[in-house]
Amino acid sequence: MDIRLFGLESPLFSTIQHLMDTTDEAEKSFNAPTRTYVRDAKAMASTPADVKEYANSYVFIIDMPGLKSGDIKVQVEDDNMLLISGERKREEEKEGAKYVRMERRVGKLMRKFVLPENANADAISAVCQDGVLTVTVEKLPPPEPKKPKTIEVKIA
Repeated sequence: MDIRLFGLESPLFSTIQHLMDTTDEAEKSFNAPTRTYVRDAKAMASTPADVKEYANSYVFIIDMPGLKSGDIKVQVEDDNMLLISGERKREEEKEGAKYVRMERRVGKLMRKFVLPENANADAISAVCQDGVLTVTVEKLPPPEPKKPKTIEVKIA
């Protein structure tokens, strides 16, 4: 809103107008997603994965093309969030060579999975073979059924 429309052109009103405009711009930039958030969201959306459930485990199969096992991180956060990430870097250009076409994906690969309650976060293994990462999370044994408690009735 421009307060000059109301015939108020003093320096005080101009300063107030400037402060109001600055506040609007700050609110817009404050509510915008961060670069890291946008990058992570893109990485999660473009990293394909399959999840299988077996009798004793859950298996997560994730494509990680072009990554060595040392470039891949498998972590458990907050005891129930499985975080799998890696980053594929662009190859260094060799002297005298230039790209005619670049189609292979470079950048961050990432997926997050909420582990089920019966997943054993202390029994996780990961194997990477031919660009496919397989993460196995063992299941906890099922809880023993509670036996009914018998209370002896006494005669008074």
